[in-house]
Amino acid sequence: MIGNALSKKDEKTHKNAPLIGIDIGGTGIKGGIVDLKKGKLIGDRFRVPTPQPATPEAVAEVVAQIVEELSSRPDAPAADSPVGVTFPGIIQHGVVNSAANVDKTWLGTDIDAAFTKRLGRPVEVINDADAAGLAEARYGAGEGVDGTVLVITLGTGIGSAFIFNGQLVPNAELGHLEVDGHDAETKASAVARERDGLSWDEYGVLLNRYLQHVEFLFSPELFIVGGGISKRSDEYFPHLELRTKIVTAKLKNDAGIVGAALEVALHHKLAK
Repeated sequence: MIGNALSKKDEKTHKNAPLIGIDIGGTGIKGGIVDLKKGKLIGDRFRVPTPQPATPEAVAEVVAQIVEELSSRPDAPAADSPVGVTFPGIIQHGVVNSAANVDKTWLGTDIDAAFTKRLGRPVEVINDADAAGLAEARYGAGEGVDGTVLVITLGTGIGSAFIFNGQLVPNAELGHLEVDGHDAETKASAVARERDGLSWDEYGVLLNRYLQHVEFLFSPELFIVGGGISKRSDEYFPHLELRTKIVTAKLKNDAGIVGAALEVALHHKLAK
């Protein structure tokens, strides 16, 4: 991964300290200071609207603005501590390989290097769904669960995180599986439900079809459902007929921020 490795002295200085996590979304970019022992934010989140167009330069400036604000707080981590950032696209070796809800100029961008240069400190970028999954597996509904845990986020599309024995298998784009001749997220995402005017009963049937397909392919121990629509799970969970236990995410809107901070901590060996 891109980013300046911390020296042994630096590691000791930063060990067990809180870190900053930033969550980049299509409409807003939010950040917070994360207590990595508890998996919770210290103080309030700070949010800035996503710039339009969301070019690499414009987004980097907003990320820098958020880090500056968080760094001014009494509980802020050391000024040279690494920062974790999520991005709504496939990230491989620090490079953006897809950009669904942000500007297409991101494609091929070495995002780790760009943010590291702008912030003047090590930055580690992770896919947004992967970050949420990592946080849920460590601190949330998946804590202590062995085997395969699949975190499914229902929003504009269908995001997914594949966790095995607590370890993230990155960039599992399960929302793009084909079900009944369609890209799954075009029929079973939260936006698709609204677009097609589906009742909760009708939506539950479509979501069940998708989850049964995923269940058949991966035989998970647990499904964790996140995204804003998870608040209404009592409306569609009764229509799901699965062998696998299914629960809602616990970390809610903080999952991305917490997961981003955890990812950078694991990368720099600042968390076990």
